[in-house]
Amino acid sequence: MSAVDGYLVGKALHILSATILFGTGIGIAFFFWSARQGANDAARLFAARTTVTADFLFTLPAVILQPLTGFWMVRKSGIDPAEAWLVFTYCLYGLAGACWLPVVWLQVRMKRMLERKLDGGPFDEKQFQTLRGIWFALGWPAFGGLVVVFWLMVAKPGW
Repeated sequence: MSAVDGYLVGKALHILSATILFGTGIGIAFFFWSARQGANDAARLFAARTTVTADFLFTLPAVILQPLTGFWMVRKSGIDPAEAWLVFTYCLYGLAGACWLPVVWLQVRMKRMLERKLDGGPFDEKQFQTLRGIWFALGWPAFGGLVVVFWLMVAKPGW
């Protein structure tokens, strides 16, 4: 395989992992949001379990692969890694990650709360909804940041 072919494979992996990261994120956010208050508790638990599983099976590997393939492509392409648009990209990706980590923790916590409820244990709906509100709020800067990252990757502005 030539160096050009290797670069194209790395770029394809980068694009694929970006697609998985963004697409899975939107999909599981919609799925988890759909199982809101008033829904059947078993359905809410199913949504929570599926969301947590999807984050670990799909989102986590994409989160790891993105910077690895990104830095590799920057190195191979000869682009200065300190270019303003790349530095802005790093910051936005860091923002998305800083939002995503507590989101995963919140999802796991809400899943456990629902498991206890279905096992007959105590359940605080108000606390659950508060956690869910924080979860929802953290999603906006993460997804907004990733939308801008997509634009930066396509436009590569010469700031």
